[in-house]
Amino acid sequence: MAQTHRLPTVCGVRVYAEAGCLIAYAPNLLAMFRRTAGFVDKILKGTKPADIPMELPPKLELVLNLKTAESLGISFPQRLFILADEVIK
Repeated sequence: MAQTHRLPTVCGVRVYAEAGCLIAYAPNLLAMFRRTAGFVDKILKGTKPADIPMELPPKLELVLNLKTAESLGISFPQRLFILADEVIK
């Protein structure tokens, strides 16, 4: 719908950038799943879930969709290309 109405979108899931979202700034899901194993281990060893401290995602990824940007007539500043973890062409 956003592409139909030519609206730039920023998404919180990397997969959406692959599907056409202009920018995704999202946690690395693989890194989060790896951390989950540590939490499960603690719980199975008897730690109460309420006693496990909440953590921030270990890594956030910036993904730019250049194809979508070109179709919308948008150009990214050079600084974003430097900071981007991935540029989808």
